[in-house]
Amino acid sequence: MKDGELINLNPRELWENFQILCSIPRLPKKEKKAAAFVKEFGEKLGLETIVDAAGNVIIKKPASKGMENRGGVILQAHLDMVPQKNSGIEHDFEKDPIRAYVDGEWVKARETTLGADNGIGVAAAMAVLQSTDVRYGPVEALFTVDEEVGMTGAFNLKPSILTGGILLNTDSEMEGELCVGCAGGVNANITFRYVEEKVPGGFISYSIKVSGLKGGHSGVNINLGRGNANKILNRFLRHAAKKYGLRLSVIEGGNMRNAIPRESFAVAIVPGSKIVEFLDYAREFEKIVKNELAVKDPCIRFEVKQSDMPDFVMDEKTQSSMINAVYGCPNGVIAASDDMPDVVETSTNLAVVKSQNREITVLCLLRSSVESSKEDLSNMVESVFELAGADCVFEGSYPGWKANLNSPALRVMKESYEKKFGKTPEIKAIHAGLECGIIKSAYPELDMISFGPTICFPHSPDEKVNIKSVGRFWELLVETLKNIPEK
Repeated sequence: MKDGELINLNPRELWENFQILCSIPRLPKKEKKAAAFVKEFGEKLGLETIVDAAGNVIIKKPASKGMENRGGVILQAHLDMVPQKNSGIEHDFEKDPIRAYVDGEWVKARETTLGADNGIGVAAAMAVLQSTDVRYGPVEALFTVDEEVGMTGAFNLKPSILTGGILLNTDSEMEGELCVGCAGGVNANITFRYVEEKVPGGFISYSIKVSGLKGGHSGVNINLGRGNANKILNRFLRHAAKKYGLRLSVIEGGNMRNAIPRESFAVAIVPGSKIVEFLDYAREFEKIVKNELAVKDPCIRFEVKQSDMPDFVMDEKTQSSMINAVYGCPNGVIAASDDMPDVVETSTNLAVVKSQNREITVLCLLRSSVESSKEDLSNMVESVFELAGADCVFEGSYPGWKANLNSPALRVMKESYEKKFGKTPEIKAIHAGLECGIIKSAYPELDMISFGPTICFPHSPDEKVNIKSVGRFWELLVETLKNIPEK
């Protein structure tokens, strides 16, 4: 099947909507075209369509005939997607369409993220709105903005705009699972300020690069033990600075707070008298990291190449402070849940390290389903960077979503799944951050469930969605809407 030809897949309306979404740029904080498309979609259907002050789009559809006495349902999905592409690929996420294609049982994208997270959910809600044969009570489709970076759409949702009593979030990524809880999170923004110094004589310049890592979603995939490019590069820089006098000019790794960094790059200089030892260690280090990640990240590449001399180097004090702090900063899984040992309770992702205009910016995303543990981890990270003389600011804290195993919506969905597929769905809480906790703070009485199709490797160019699972996701949605109890 050629790129973009998804319309022969079932359910047809869902895939048609998703194919159109693939042609519309929808970066976090830059979803205006996608929001305009959804707004026009609702208006063309003659449905009440609202765009709130945050940019969220709400479309309301009356109950189908004979279903007027059923409880109202909110179908919720976010419009934005994570922009990730493979190294060397020319793709402008603000202009170029996603090149989606069918590969056996999967839909993938060519060298970029696919945007099935959460584009399939958006497309499904649209398909319900345009359907003439799905049976449902009053439906409200809530399309939020900026979920992937700041969740500002959910944070700024007004408490009076929605009327439904059940919210079905479509942002989970394993078909056959019903999610009843998620982790909260907070963003750490760290800043070092350095002085640009003249390049001393007798040095040779090198570019140093870590690449080929799988990366992935910093919540969903954090338990897989994949390499963090920033931590790996920093590990090398620390040893090379201490042993061979390396001086750093430029460092740049990672680009999204909620994506495990796949690549990290530096430009540094090394004294000519230490070059042989430096290059010997580079070769040894390559073997070390390839051996350590042989199972979890077998395609890792570590490259050291002579390069043009930079215009400056960072002052040694700031360089040393930054390198030591990044080396000491917690990263990965911190704790597992006592109640559900297979679920990560607390983690952190050292996502971005970037030098520019005499500043080094370090961005981390800290997650926990326990609020006190999130605060403790924040203090831990703050301690490391404050000792190193950096400014550390925490922002965008959002609450987790506490599981309610007695949820009426859970009972309906569980029974609907068993009826359709002859087996019991798995009830889970996830470590990723969903908008449910934030929305619930504005609508505390809402009964919530999150579900979705099987999406593998979100937030990375390996992202793919299973075609058959999309069909089952749609069937469950339709069956659930049909069985929503009376008000």
